[in-house]
Amino acid sequence: MDRNEFISVMNHKIKLIRTEFDLTQEKMAEAVGISKKTLVEIEKGRNSLSWSAAVTAAVVFSDSSILADAFGGETSDLIKVITFSGLDAKLPDKTMGGRIWWQDIRESKGYRIQQNIISRHFRILDAEDRRLFSTFDKKEIDDKFKELTSGGKK
Repeated sequence: MDRNEFISVMNHKIKLIRTEFDLTQEKMAEAVGISKKTLVEIEKGRNSLSWSAAVTAAVVFSDSSILADAFGGETSDLIKVITFSGLDAKLPDKTMGGRIWWQDIRESKGYRIQQNIISRHFRILDAEDRRLFSTFDKKEIDDKFKELTSGGKK
């Protein structure tokens, strides 16, 4: 998934999210930081959220079951993967260990690869369930896993 795909999903889900939280178009637009007119156009499929507005909506409405179903759980994780895609950035933050939306792929020496069952992105967790690396690229996750489990040697 890239930014455009994320935005597209948010465009299609924005009205459902608004309904889920029982908000008027005016209140929803204010919460996301766009005009009511723009929101109406987005809901009709005639306009699109910007990356910033899509991220804002995903963060503000992170408790949405609509978003959890659409993206496979925590949207902040997916936003980080998309944002840092192609960058060599460490994301050492604590996770819940993937109890619901994640499938274990491989485990070795205290590290494990998981794949999100909805968005299909991968992540590597350490023994304390801290996210060390995330990507959509299978080869990239395999290479990073090999590096970690071989003691940092490529």
